[in-house]
Order: sequence, then structure tokens, then C-alpha cells
Amino acid sequence: MIGAVPYQSPLLQVPGAVAFEGQSLIDASGVPFHYSDPLAEQRRLHDAPSLVDRSHRAVVAVAGPDAPAFLNNLLSQKLDTAPAGFGAEALDLDAQGRILHHAGVMFDGETFYLDVPRAQRDSLVSYLERMVFWSDVSIREADLGVLTAFSPAGAALITGAAASREVPWVGGLTRTDALVPRPEIEAAARAFRKAGGQLAGLMAFTAQRVRAGEPELAADLDAKAIPHEVPRLINRAGRIGAVHLEKGCYRGQETVARVENLGRAPRLLVMLQLDGSAPVEPAPGAEITAGGRKVGRLGTVVHDADYGPIALGLVKRSALEAALDIDGTAATVDPDFLPADEAGGAGRRAVDQLRHRSSQTGGEFS
Repeated sequence: MIGAVPYQSPLLQVPGAVAFEGQSLIDASGVPFHYSDPLAEQRRLHDAPSLVDRSHRAVVAVAGPDAPAFLNNLLSQKLDTAPAGFGAEALDLDAQGRILHHAGVMFDGETFYLDVPRAQRDSLVSYLERMVFWSDVSIREADLGVLTAFSPAGAALITGAAASREVPWVGGLTRTDALVPRPEIEAAARAFRKAGGQLAGLMAFTAQRVRAGEPELAADLDAKAIPHEVPRLINRAGRIGAVHLEKGCYRGQETVARVENLGRAPRLLVMLQLDGSAPVEPAPGAEITAGGRKVGRLGTVVHDADYGPIALGLVKRSALEAALDIDGTAATVDPDFLPADEAGGAGRRAVDQLRHRSSQTGGEFS
């Protein structure tokens, strides 16, 4: 069981496999971080079917006749009408709308599978079990591991998957997450390579995750983070993220609705370009400052094959165009990364229109 002892993937025995060394807020231990050529592995994601071992994540299975309604009432994604084959993400929020858990979701028609970093497993299961009451559901840890394939051909090369989901990412990169029984992971990877695919480490996945703006909760967000601070989490313009804006009640929904209709989040999760000449890379959790004033928090840091050192950062809106500093390392917000589809704000637009009309007529509005 992944929750009882430190997990070690069988793919760590593949020649060239290198495990992550040291401590980090990133969930990286127990699977290959790279296979001795990390930058080349990143580039191959775009050129050839590639497989990343993410089997260190915990997978929680929720089944039973009431499972769709049960999860729909607790999580931010609309799940009560999910068809077989549905895949998305979902959040568990506290009463103030702050993010407590962030899960990948797959549904095979009978069972919902929620995959989370191992550190979130116990608290998520505890919360779900406390909320069962009279619902006819079962909650258990599934002996499944996440394998992530890149390229459409890569998805077809994963054998024995219990469930899978496609994940929309940036740059035209096709990603598929599949759940494979843990005892079959080694055989699935062997079959993938025999069919012409290649293995890539978690470092390659992490670089693409940063470029896609996908957070890992412990590394990239803090205890005050709310969904709208991470634009890709919001279902919008046909893109399914983690927060459905038209579903019924769930804990924290009031904050989601208020920000969506009346304002904008005070911070944004953005991609940062780091000064590659700095002798030491800053660590996740470090303060981001501008002009000596704290303006944010650093998240995942990784070397990208094209961009060099990059990171995710939770930064105040007022500092998005400022020269940033992180423990002596200069950083700037990638201008192409700023969200262009925050939409929403219907209530705020109405208020602005009233203010505008009031100023034209010489009236007062407060």
C-alpha cells in the first residue's frame, strides 16, 4: 500500500533510471526522475511516443449507486451526470473557498478514481469517509498507478489500463493519464517500449507541467490559495479543468461565485523565467520580492530544454510586470503566460458600467 511504506516503482530498476535526490515540496520520490538524459527526454515528448511513470501518486476509488451524487456534492467538478470515460480534475475546498485537495478524476461507468499526491491521500480519504452518512458508497485505496503517455500514438501503447483520461495541455502536446494495476506496471512499460515508445522521467513531465501552468498543491500553492488564482483550473470556453461554474452547491462555492462575478483573484499562478547565471537555484516556498517588498511565493523550479530554468510562482497582480527577486535570483513573469480568458466578472462589469454612467452625468456612485 502506498500509504503504509515509501513507494518504489519497479521502473527504478530500468538501466539509466535516476531517482530524485534530496527533499522537496514536489512529489517526486519513488519513481524515475530521469533516465540519464533529462533534456533530451523533454524534447522527445514532442517527437515520439513517451511514457512517464507517475505511479507514486495515490489512487482513491469511490464506487456505489450514490457515488456520482456523493462526489458532486463535495467537489468542485460536476460529476452527477458524468458518462463512462469521463476525465477531469476536481477540488475540495474549505468553507472560505481555499483549496484543500486537488485530484485528477477518471470514471469508468461504475467507479470514480481520484488520483492525488501521496501526501494528500490520508486527509482526502478521511474527509470522504466522514461525509458518507447514509450514502451508498464505498471508499478504498486502489492498487493502481498513474502512467502518463505523450502523443496520440503513446496513449494507444499503454496496455491493461483500468481507466484513462486525456488532459488538454499547451503547445499542441497530447497527454493521456492511464491507471494501470501496480503489479503490471513493469510489463506495461516493457510493452510500451517494444511497440516503439520511449521512457521519460518525471523531470520531463514537470517541465511541461510548469509550462502548462498546472500546480502541484504542496509545491505551488499556499494555505490561502483559491481556484481563480490558477486560471487553468476553471472550466471555461469548452476547456474542462477542475471547477464547474454552473453546478449546484458544494463547500466553498460562495467564494468561487463571488470572484467569478464580482472581481478578480488578487494573485495569479504564472510561469517565471529565472536568471540561469545564478549559482544556486531558489527552492519552492521561497519569497518572491519586488523592490524589497514581498509580492509572492515561488513554486516548482525545473530546467526546461528550451527555456532554461523556469518556475511557477504565485504573484500579486500589481507585480506581474515588475522585476522580481527570489533569494538573489532575478526573475520575470513570462508575458505569454498571462491569462487571456479570465472572462467572468459579470457583476463587476455591471458595477463598472454604473460608475462610468455616473461619472458622465456628474452623479455619485459608491
